[in-house]
Amino acid sequence: MAGGAAAAGLVLPARVVAGLRRSVLLSRFVLDNGTKPFAGDRTLLTTLSPGGARGRERATVGFELGEAATVELAVLDRNAPGEQSLPAEQQVAGTAAGAVDSTVYHLQAGPQELAWEPPSGLAPGTYTLTVTATDATGRKAIVGRRGPKHPKLPQGPVVRVLGLDGSFTERSYAPGDQATLVLAADADEVTVQVFQSGPEPVPTYANNVLNGVPVTGVTPVDWRANLDNPAPIAVPIDPAWASGVYYARIESGGRYGYAPFVVRPSAPATRVAVVIPTTTWQAYNFYDADGDGLGDSWYVWWQNRTVAPNRPYLRRGIPYRYRSYDLSFLHWLSQTGKQVDFYADDDLETFAAGDDLKGAYDLVVFPGHTEYVTTHVYDVVQRYRDLGGSLMFLSANNFFRRVDRTDRGFTLVDLWRDLGRPEAALLGVQYAGSDRGTHQAPFVVTADGASSFVFADTGLGEGATFGLYGIEVDATTAATPPGAVVLAQIPNALGKAGLTAQMTYYETSAGAKVFSAGALNFGGQIGLWPQTMQLLDNVWARLAPESA
Repeated sequence: MAGGAAAAGLVLPARVVAGLRRSVLLSRFVLDNGTKPFAGDRTLLTTLSPGGARGRERATVGFELGEAATVELAVLDRNAPGEQSLPAEQQVAGTAAGAVDSTVYHLQAGPQELAWEPPSGLAPGTYTLTVTATDATGRKAIVGRRGPKHPKLPQGPVVRVLGLDGSFTERSYAPGDQATLVLAADADEVTVQVFQSGPEPVPTYANNVLNGVPVTGVTPVDWRANLDNPAPIAVPIDPAWASGVYYARIESGGRYGYAPFVVRPSAPATRVAVVIPTTTWQAYNFYDADGDGLGDSWYVWWQNRTVAPNRPYLRRGIPYRYRSYDLSFLHWLSQTGKQVDFYADDDLETFAAGDDLKGAYDLVVFPGHTEYVTTHVYDVVQRYRDLGGSLMFLSANNFFRRVDRTDRGFTLVDLWRDLGRPEAALLGVQYAGSDRGTHQAPFVVTADGASSFVFADTGLGEGATFGLYGIEVDATTAATPPGAVVLAQIPNALGKAGLTAQMTYYETSAGAKVFSAGALNFGGQIGLWPQTMQLLDNVWARLAPESA
């Protein structure tokens, strides 16, 4: 426009003219660790490994500041279930609310470099660096806000704090197999030792620790060639190992990592199968493999519809809530001398039909939170029940959602009840509510329960209470099989008026016997109360009399 705006007879307000001259406040971000990158690092992702061999101790974020401004560098852990549950200001503005670390700087315009060094003891995982700049007029720019509330915003800088991140390529192995442990670690040497989980005589008090019985010696592995990339380690599965839950313990310089797996039977060896909820373990695995700062789970944000089946777990490699939901049942099996065959839940895919499962087992036990199942697994288990096979569900919210297998892992589809297959028709109860454990209460024995075999020798009569349960609960519906007995219930479960959690039992004309505990943490707390151990003994003896 010749002569400018004034010459053309157009007069712009002073604030608009000033705005046209203002520069972009934050731009040109780059991130590095001051030494060699780790595999997968890129412009906005760098890896640190405190105490590692490479000296990856500090991340530096570089950027261009368009004007003098106050700049806040906040470090956020966003690998948690449901970022939408974080404080609203953190969701929307990406500010330091709930931050792992936060520092405020007063900076002039131009190129900038800010450093962040993880505090001692910070758990391995990925951390989003959120940079907020505010100039003298109050203008604000934020980088690092991409997430459930802002999925289309550009990627912000992310720091991966590497531990001893190991996982097996398969979730179960047969005796005599050669297992493959894939490890990402910045260490000159690591050691690997395999343990069985469950027979150990000591309790476990922390969610990032596993105790077990060693089944191998300590094997040193020279890791100097793999400081900058994941690499495999061969782990032979001894033919003499009993079917069960195992883990590899990885150690280097006082740091530990764990990698669990299941040893399944080469062929059915008992008449009871125990199915470990390995698909649900991965659904609740918030490990951020793609390095975008958000855990790769639909529980972190629903844009993730597929989870990979062989990622390392956070908390040094331990599945979410393993100590709370799974371990007590394994202890009970060991202490009572029960002989069972263990499977990962995806091993059920190898049974062509429920007929094959019925030919192998009288009882199939789902001790943990088997929330996610494929169509084939649902078909196999339902057919097994229809043929007279007995089922035991020691958790809640089982067979809730359908997932499909893909080349990338498991893809979330929909609720089974919305697909015309309400889980209560199989289990007797189905998911009714959740509050993440805020309100827990005891079960109350019903009249029908008191007169049943379930409470024999427990000392519990009608109206008696036992345990402390909740988190997620089940209840009967119109789809519950006729004749199902409500053994015990929790009135106003989860502190919600009108919500009743229910423990049920039913039998079919084909001879199937089905018990459902109705509370998420029932199986995980078996050892806390003598009454529940006797209750489980009673149910086990009825459903699998030959193995009792």
